[in-house]
Amino acid sequence: DKVVHFEIPADDVARAENFYSKVFGWKLNKVPEMQYTIVHTVEVDDKYMPKEVGVINGGMMKRTNEIKNPVITINVANIDKAMEKIKEHGGKIVKNKFEVGDMGIAAYFQDTEKNILGLWQNLK
Repeated sequence: DKVVHFEIPADDVARAENFYSKVFGWKLNKVPEMQYTIVHTVEVDDKYMPKEVGVINGGMMKRTNEIKNPVITINVANIDKAMEKIKEHGGKIVKNKFEVGDMGIAAYFQDTEKNILGLWQNLK
């Protein structure tokens, strides 16, 4: 399973958007209905996937009690099986699975070291 996405939580999302776009030149696309900002660190194709091999894009959202620090997201073939394995090996689910439009299913988990990471399963 591969790292496919990152997320940056922020207390002031507009301030964070301004910082990252000015410092790193990242392109930002707000998705108001999700209260989320898509972050493009590189150019994307017509399916919004990075054109450059070996790089990832990410997102930005309001910091919550569950998601306080940056998150890396891991793509899995079956999110239900991944969540079971996480629990089997001492991790816990901190935000149960939810659909992200027609693109995929996401969830957040805590590893054995108390780090919060994301899971992603493509729907297509």
